Amino acid sequence: MAEADLNVACRNLDVLIVGAGLSGVGMAATLRQKNPREDILIVERRSDVGGTWALFRYPGIRSDSDMHTLGFEFEPWREDRAIAGADAILQYMNHTIDKYDLRRKILFGHRVVSADWHGGEARWRVLLEDQAGVRQLVRARFFHLGAGYYDHDEPYDAALPGREAFEGALIHPQFWPEDLDYAGKRVVVIGSGATAVTLVPAMAERAAHVTMLQRTPTWVAILPSRDALANAMRKLMPAKLAYALTRFKNTRFQDWMFRRMRNRPDKARKFLLKRISAQLGTRFRAADFTPPYDPWDQRLCVVPDGDLFAAMKAGKADVVTDHVEQIEADGILLRSGRRLPADIIVTATGLKMVLGGKIAMSVDGRPLDFSQHYFYKSCMLSNVPNMTLSLGYFNASFTLRLSLVADYVSRLLDMMRGVGADIATPTLLPGKEPAAIEPFEMTSGYLQRARGVMPKSASCLPWRLEQDYLTDRRWMKNSPVDDGILTFDRALAGVDLR
Repeated sequence: MAEADLNVACRNLDVLIVGAGLSGVGMAATLRQKNPREDILIVERRSDVGGTWALFRYPGIRSDSDMHTLGFEFEPWREDRAIAGADAILQYMNHTIDKYDLRRKILFGHRVVSADWHGGEARWRVLLEDQAGVRQLVRARFFHLGAGYYDHDEPYDAALPGREAFEGALIHPQFWPEDLDYAGKRVVVIGSGATAVTLVPAMAERAAHVTMLQRTPTWVAILPSRDALANAMRKLMPAKLAYALTRFKNTRFQDWMFRRMRNRPDKARKFLLKRISAQLGTRFRAADFTPPYDPWDQRLCVVPDGDLFAAMKAGKADVVTDHVEQIEADGILLRSGRRLPADIIVTATGLKMVLGGKIAMSVDGRPLDFSQHYFYKSCMLSNVPNMTLSLGYFNASFTLRLSLVADYVSRLLDMMRGVGADIATPTLLPGKEPAAIEPFEMTSGYLQRARGVMPKSASCLPWRLEQDYLTDRRWMKNSPVDDGILTFDRALAGVDLR
């Protein structure tokens, strides 16, 4: 963005979007198409776009969902691989940014320090800080939090005992050293989630040996990295039609599979274990791949083309189920007494959830505590005006929710202009709050650790954080914006809104 353009935009924006990852870019592109009158700005703390896909640079980093559902609804995924690496995803995002002329609407190298809603002027006052510490105050009519749901600065610390004694390289995937040479090295990856099952086969290509050390197994599903039907349709019909049909197919299949596994957990267990056994043959040990919970009590991990098991069959990798007793100078002592020699230890032990990018938020000077508010239509908070956030599905692709939220924000902004409203607030009166329920049905550690920071969810709409995409889609598309709960107001008379 040109300096003059930036200064004009920052004085008084229509929509300020935090984060130039999938959520922020998707929201901005939707508004550029459907609400071209809105003056938007994306604030990105890093020097480039990408969010998660620019931050994480560990070997083999890839999507854990197919790109036909993780991609934007309005922009077809045209690559051959449906389970895609970070570089392909970044290329897709940059293509979208350039296609919809968004690059000049991104303010790089700035973080949002604070955001305070001023009801009298119907504006968010947002304090920005650049990498040199220089601050500037901007005003925005509408505020969208698209910064994701985990801490970019601090991962979850598993507090492994004795780690200061280790003489090799101790690495967390969130801060991967660009110059790390692991060729010919003995590597232990501690963890069993999506990051671990991605890292192990990728590092096994060059390392002497890679061990995935897990305290508890995770359910894994073997999926092809390429969607043969999608690739065939793209050759026979226009890309947008092929993409829409593939997206329809995949969302329905994922929903059917999720429900079937939740309803028939015994059959799901047998199915998943049978697939792994067929890959590993005599190397298969059921104890290493059978969690103490049912499939989809936590999110399934995807193993594209069985790459993890191919590395194990080749003798380049193995899986050990045990507990860390002590980190030693040259490896790990396990509770069983076994020792794992290691030159490199990777602590793929999880993320730390945080909402709102750690921005100090307030409403008319009162600190905003997310946990004291209810979700409204899965994207706003009760009694918080002119603000939305993106929190993806935990049983489907993250950006499926983004599409619904972006469409809703587009319709909301249109209605506010149409009725001359400056303020839109999901109003929940004191004493009328519904009973709060657990917002997530899953038992994943990172979700349980985040219970104290998450907004409340109810069993009834619109105050429930919906985890069923197909139900959510029907309801969000058909539910009127003016539903009797969302209240519309004007700024105080005489306030200069220029």
